Amino acid sequence: MRKRSKLKGFIVFLVILLVISGALFGIFEYVKHNYTVKNVLVEGNIHYTDDEIKDLVIGEGLKGNSLYLSYIYKNKEVENIPFVETMDVKVVSPDTVRITVYEKILAGYIEFLGQYIYFDKDGIVCEASHVKTLGIPEVIGVKFDYVVMHEMLPAEDPELFNNVLNITKLMEKYGVLADKLYFAKNGDISLYIGDIVASLGNDENIDIKIMNLPGILANLQGKAGVLRMEDYDENTKRVSLEPKKDK
Repeated sequence: MRKRSKLKGFIVFLVILLVISGALFGIFEYVKHNYTVKNVLVEGNIHYTDDEIKDLVIGEGLKGNSLYLSYIYKNKEVENIPFVETMDVKVVSPDTVRITVYEKILAGYIEFLGQYIYFDKDGIVCEASHVKTLGIPEVIGVKFDYVVMHEMLPAEDPELFNNVLNITKLMEKYGVLADKLYFAKNGDISLYIGDIVASLGNDENIDIKIMNLPGILANLQGKAGVLRMEDYDENTKRVSLEPKKDK
């Protein structure tokens, strides 16, 4: 009787094990066939194209599964991908995922030894690349003897570089997009915006000048030259455009 009872118990255990295994296999096959990534939506990327982001995120094996991707990239810090801080993958539908890219916030770049050295709003070096990223201004007029990744740029004149960081923060705040920022040794500041060079003078009333710059530029579309704003303030609002001289 005991042997029969043990055998019966063993058979019941095997049946339960088979049922569980079958259920797990069925779930695995369902997920495998129904959650295979076919459509990828990409947003938030500037430095990389949509296809480049897809190649970085979607790979072989499990990485082609939307549920797995969503799990491993949930607000995850991404290593060894320049300019990218984190990426978040969300399942839109079983065969569709949305990749949201959170790129590092870059204030500007300098050219140093044949590379573009990108730094953030605090002057910390974020990346060194041979690729120029659109929408990030080049800073000229400030010299550096050396550059160390993830450390603050060692400017010859720290006070001047603090001014650089202040300007880049104001530009971000008021939506001013410049191609170049020129900082003269005497403290004068010029922003190169398309065919307009905005000459802002020193840092006196600099916040007011940059705050009003977008509105002034809106009235100068199609024109070229030097925009004189050295004496601009809330009271005088003195500004003039020196047309570009033909060479």
